[in-house]
Amino acid sequence: MAEKSLTDVESLFDLKSFTSRFQYYAWMTDPRTVLVSSDRLLQAKQIVESYRAGEQSPKLTPADMKYNLKLYSSAFHPDSGELQNFAGRMSFQVPGGMLITGGMLAFYRTVPAVVLWQFLNQSFNAIVNYTNRNANSPTSVTQLGLAFVSATGAALVAAIGCKNYWAKRATPLLQRYVPFAAVAAANCVNIPFMRQNEILNGIDVKNADGEIVGQSRLAAIKGISEVIISRITMAAPGMLLLPVVMERLEKLPAYKRIKWINAPFQTIMVGCFLCFMVPTACAIFPQQCSLDSKTMSTFEPELYKDMVKRTGGNVPERVYFNKGL
Repeated sequence: MAEKSLTDVESLFDLKSFTSRFQYYAWMTDPRTVLVSSDRLLQAKQIVESYRAGEQSPKLTPADMKYNLKLYSSAFHPDSGELQNFAGRMSFQVPGGMLITGGMLAFYRTVPAVVLWQFLNQSFNAIVNYTNRNANSPTSVTQLGLAFVSATGAALVAAIGCKNYWAKRATPLLQRYVPFAAVAAANCVNIPFMRQNEILNGIDVKNADGEIVGQSRLAAIKGISEVIISRITMAAPGMLLLPVVMERLEKLPAYKRIKWINAPFQTIMVGCFLCFMVPTACAIFPQQCSLDSKTMSTFEPELYKDMVKRTGGNVPERVYFNKGL
């Protein structure tokens, strides 16, 4: 029989601690995996699934097996097992996020620039949010469109509103925070709308053995709330610290002579921040969250009763679910 530890993430990383979760997400969100072809990713999936089934190839070393598991974990959805869109994977957050965030920070002074970059950002966010949803709750094309329009609208209202308000009342430094205000506002709209089915109908919850025992709307709300916090945290350092750096740099005579470097410099700096912040933000909360079943009995008694029937009265003390990323 194959060694489970070579194909089981929890055996390689102790996902109960923040430090180990950080190590896992730094390993799993490696941007280099985005460059791997779909054929190679599907091959990695086949190798991992065959290995788990006990079909061990003598040609595979432990290092080979771990690399195939890395490719599998980075590219396939944990619920459905489907190959994810490359732009929606967490491993694409560094290259994708640095280009868009760098653009938002560099081009924030005019309304057309704000509209363009917020549109691009929300398009990217919509792909990421859909890709990393709880796949057991299907989302219609109408809901996807509504989520995109609502989030883009919220981002533009926040960005243009802050820009117009701060233009007359705030210092130039404070005006640089317009993109972050827009990103934070949009995340609070985009993610809940994109995953509204989970809030309306609930998501599957499991016992400690991984068996589905019921559904919970509270679990969905908890998971989505944690994802919002993680996404804002992911963007915060780069979007809050870089404006301070740029405010000082742009006053230097040497920097004024090379203004063309403004956008590339900010883009590279954002990339440096994201290399650290993507695994950090993902690691703040466990991906497999839990909820006290007593809380369900208090706030969603009808779903709790369904769980009692489903389990024959043997309701687990805590239920577990995938919050998404």
